[in-house]
Amino acid sequence: MQWKGRRASSNVEDRRGMGGGGMLMGGGLGGIILLVIMTFLGGGDMGDVVNNMTNGGNESPAPYQQSAEEEELAQFVSVVLADTEEVWSKVFAEEGMEYQEPTLVLYSGSVQSACGMAGSQVGPFYCPGDQKLYIDLSFYDELQTKFQAPGDFAMAYVVAHEVGHHVQTLLGTTDKLNSLRGRLDQTEFNKYQVRFELQADYLAGVWAHHAQGMGVVEEGDLEEAMNAASAVGDDTIQKRSQGYIVPESFTHGTSEQRKSWFQKGYKAGNLEQGDTFNTREF
Repeated sequence: MQWKGRRASSNVEDRRGMGGGGMLMGGGLGGIILLVIMTFLGGGDMGDVVNNMTNGGNESPAPYQQSAEEEELAQFVSVVLADTEEVWSKVFAEEGMEYQEPTLVLYSGSVQSACGMAGSQVGPFYCPGDQKLYIDLSFYDELQTKFQAPGDFAMAYVVAHEVGHHVQTLLGTTDKLNSLRGRLDQTEFNKYQVRFELQADYLAGVWAHHAQGMGVVEEGDLEEAMNAASAVGDDTIQKRSQGYIVPESFTHGTSEQRKSWFQKGYKAGNLEQGDTFNTREF
């Protein structure tokens, strides 16, 4: 991706080295669950995730020393965020709406959000309570090594997916999903959760479509994004972590589904074809 020397977003909050601190905020367990819904990854053990989010408040702030590589990565995600601002402002304007830009929070180790305390183990996530994206940049190394999804556009896809959740919040989709929680059992709710996450993948594809039109997408970039989408499918993660899959526990979609909906968004480049909730494809 061509990004060096280009505009970086001003909506970046750097909390690296600060630690999370404090108690849970924003609705107790309900806030925790909603934050877990928004995590980029899926298929992990829920108990471990909650522990990672509620522990870590004893860290003491320390001066943060970033490497040259991390400094460059921080600049990169800021440029990607700026591109999403440009794209979604345009798309919303075409629909007669005004886009409200989210904030990207860079953190290390753990962080406090309006959805609760989160450890880096939960991966990048979006919190609708404060309309902020949260990323520990160490995830880039994990994306390359653990998930075998290298490349800068793989990380750009991660950012675009979380921004997709912000778009869903602005459009009211997040509230609609959350309203179903108390009315459905977990297995049924998971089915809607999968559609919700796949829609965020579609929206990431819409961003990629417009990024291509901006002339910043290089040869091989789309393959990097598709590889990343595949690497974080529920079936792939479950096979790697436990050796078998449990479809009724899926919350983000299979590798094939994640790739497919990203690709659909890339081809369409609009909001109209991203209704994952009413499609007959499932």
